[in-house]
Amino acid sequence: MQVSATESVVMGVLWAVASGSGAPLAAEDVVAALAQSQHWQEATIKTLLNRLLQKGAIKASKDGRRYLYTPVLQRQAWMLGESQGLLERLFDGRVAPLVAHFSEHRKLSRKDITELRKLLEELDDDRR
Repeated sequence: MQVSATESVVMGVLWAVASGSGAPLAAEDVVAALAQSQHWQEATIKTLLNRLLQKGAIKASKDGRRYLYTPVLQRQAWMLGESQGLLERLFDGRVAPLVAHFSEHRKLSRKDITELRKLLEELDDDRR
């Protein structure tokens, strides 16, 4: 399922609530959540919600005169698809050139390097 960058911002609001209370959100709730970070009109957000609904990324249930929205597409599944797509498009599906790219451009902090070392050690231990 393809979710655009702007649609992913709306999904982020729905995912955050789903991982917390799990309660569905009305369009007004999504608008309010995005008011500080985005300068989108209410109509824009409702259009994005409708697009996501048509794609099957979210579902809607009627609550009186309004609809409540809940994510169907799981954040982890979306992240996996996005990251695999990035690797395929830019690095022929390989992770090492991605890490090398960030390393060459000084985009890896000491913390990142420590975490990568730990991850590599864990992967190495698992393969023994």
